Amino acid sequence: MRVIIAGCGRVGATLAAQLVAEGHDVRLVDRQARAQQKLSPGFPGAFHVGNGFSRSVLEAAGIAHADAFVAVTSGDNSNIVSARIAKETYRVPIVLARIHDPRRAGIYRELGIPTISSVRWAVGRIHQILLHRHLTPELTFGNGETLLVRSRLPSYLTGRQTTEFDVDGEIRVVEITRAGRSLLPAHGVLAEPGDLVTFSVAATALGRLSGFLDKELGT
Repeated sequence: MRVIIAGCGRVGATLAAQLVAEGHDVRLVDRQARAQQKLSPGFPGAFHVGNGFSRSVLEAAGIAHADAFVAVTSGDNSNIVSARIAKETYRVPIVLARIHDPRRAGIYRELGIPTISSVRWAVGRIHQILLHRHLTPELTFGNGETLLVRSRLPSYLTGRQTTEFDVDGEIRVVEITRAGRSLLPAHGVLAEPGDLVTFSVAATALGRLSGFLDKELGT
């Protein structure tokens, strides 16, 4: 993926290092040129000096072809403005933002932008969402050990009991939205085409759930 990260502080630099190590194309944007010192010598990604909400800077970083944009500067206002520009102006498929004031979370939620607020697990949380982008995060618990995610069921699962999708201690179906109505899973309830399923999943099992849902595509 091509990922643009606005903010080269501790979170941004750590996330960038992790992503480039996995072979992703990473471009960083920061107002301070000295922020580049947080990156390791020989860092293969690009670094651009400027505001994360400057269109000229974002375009220089290649936002027109970006797969993801992550706003992790020290300012909530800067993050929300740059995230909105990435999502609404450049139609970047994945847009994530870090917030310092949890009371602002509702603003991001209304805009459809997932947020990360805890420094302790921010890097790991962003990384999970980037790699499992078809799983929409709804809620997280504790320090991100458990997540609530939603996904359309692939057609190959049609006709199977929804309780079969549970994996003890890792994955559990907690709700199904069918034809606009919500229902709780029970023994005997079969999956139907178009079902939108809510899973409670351990963060360590997110890859397993992703693989299970991607099986039909052979990925």
